[in-house]
Amino acid sequence: MNKKTFNPIDILSIVLIFSIFYFVFIGSKNYSQVAVQQKGIILSVKYLPLYSFYSILRVFIAFILSFIFAIIYGYLAYSNKTLEIFLIPLLDVLQSIPVLSFLPPVFFFMFSVFNGSRIGLELASIILIFTGQVWNLIFSFYNSLKTTPRELDECAKINRLNFWQRFTLLDLPHASINLIWNSMMSVAGGWFFLMACENFSIIDQSYTITGLGSFLAKASEEGNLNLMLLGLGTLILIIILIDQLIWRPLIAWSSKFKLEEKGEKEIKSIVLDWYQKSNIINFLSKTFVSPFDKMMTKIFSKKKSSSENFTVEVIKKIASYIIFGLIFLLILRGFEGLIKLISSVSLKDWILIFKSGFYTFIRVILAVAIGYMWTIPVGVKIGINPKLSKYAQPIVQILASIPATAIFPIILLFFLKFKGGLNISSIILMALGTQWYLLFNVISGANQIPEDLIEVSKIFDIKGKKWWSILAVPAIFSSLVTGGITAWGGAWNSSIVSEYVNFGGKVYQITGLGSLISSATQSGNTPLLASSTLFMAIIVVLFNRFFWRRMYTLSEEKYHLE
Repeated sequence: MNKKTFNPIDILSIVLIFSIFYFVFIGSKNYSQVAVQQKGIILSVKYLPLYSFYSILRVFIAFILSFIFAIIYGYLAYSNKTLEIFLIPLLDVLQSIPVLSFLPPVFFFMFSVFNGSRIGLELASIILIFTGQVWNLIFSFYNSLKTTPRELDECAKINRLNFWQRFTLLDLPHASINLIWNSMMSVAGGWFFLMACENFSIIDQSYTITGLGSFLAKASEEGNLNLMLLGLGTLILIIILIDQLIWRPLIAWSSKFKLEEKGEKEIKSIVLDWYQKSNIINFLSKTFVSPFDKMMTKIFSKKKSSSENFTVEVIKKIASYIIFGLIFLLILRGFEGLIKLISSVSLKDWILIFKSGFYTFIRVILAVAIGYMWTIPVGVKIGINPKLSKYAQPIVQILASIPATAIFPIILLFFLKFKGGLNISSIILMALGTQWYLLFNVISGANQIPEDLIEVSKIFDIKGKKWWSILAVPAIFSSLVTGGITAWGGAWNSSIVSEYVNFGGKVYQITGLGSLISSATQSGNTPLLASSTLFMAIIVVLFNRFFWRRMYTLSEEKYHLE
């Protein structure tokens, strides 16, 4: 092959680079004209490309921050037993806190640091998207480190791999498949809460940050279905392009890290072939990536004397104790402030919080149950059928990235005609926001069912309910539990946008913790917001401890494929 010949991806790369420069130039030129904080966003089709660029930039900046944070947090929790005791329960609590509950502290901090400038609003928006993306990435990387095969771990020790070599040759490759799938879910989570992160209200004051999410939110507020559908179509196009240009090639690339090769289930990507043949990408890799890898390997390969190693270990222990102490002091200070806040909440409000928690609990249970009802049969069918999986997986990835909040007003318009329609539409939105966690895990679990077990079931003519009870459900049980935990937390998070809706200039809300948190955020009622969030976190954590942890134990002891 002639290396000087341009490949399609080379041409695409050049066009992409110049397009980004163009949008950065036009964006910086027009930002002050378009991003009107008080008056809101301009509902004009000509601004859609620019709005889309802003939103893509925010989502992926938040994702990069989430990925880096997940690697650091996961490593700290895995490598340091002292920190692990504290960091994992803390993670359990943090992932149960809704995105909007992070809004007031993040907003006021950025507002004060940047004197109310739009830079502060932009950073606040990115951090809010970050809080909707990062937690499942941390769980994924941490669990991958904990489940590294013993023989690979021993091999790394025998070959005396330093930290960087182990990270690039073992830890990251072993975690890559799970990280890629969870990255897709994280970015999908960013799209899901994009409207809430670009258009929000605090203390009865509205703030709008230019982007596709705020465009959809404004169109929804005005009840403009034509512009909503146009914005949604733009978003779907973006999602399809990202899937084909990023996720699909990454999934195909990561298949080489599987512990066992299954040729018939191998995923192909034409775009990945283009990337691998690209002269530009190969040049960048040789110029920047390879020298950086060699430099890091050399840095971590420097031999240290036993006294130096002892000193390093002492420093590590002291540093871990200092970090633990600082976090503990921070929590004590936060706990003190929290007690002051919730002590000012009246008995009437506490009764409302408990009542709201009960209603949201029922809706979450129903939403997760609806998700299980269709994802189990569909996911198993896709997972055990390689031909169907080849075509179904890309479709599922695209559908999972479409924010349910963008199509929710259309669903709401239909169900408002019926009695209890808002309750029904709220449950549907929760299900739309959580079903993908279930489906991806069911597909993954079904894909790992040994083919000899499937063949044996055919030989003995095991069909129908018997097949599901003897083979399918026991084989995917651990995946059902993992999907259930993430879906459970996701449903509670979804309640903030499903129980409180602004459409056509009118607010629709029902009794629930999500509605309470949304209204408290908008009115600036910090004590009620803190109390509602605390109550939600307690419900989620207790349910995880007393139900999902028991399910995990059951899956390890009874439903475990050896």
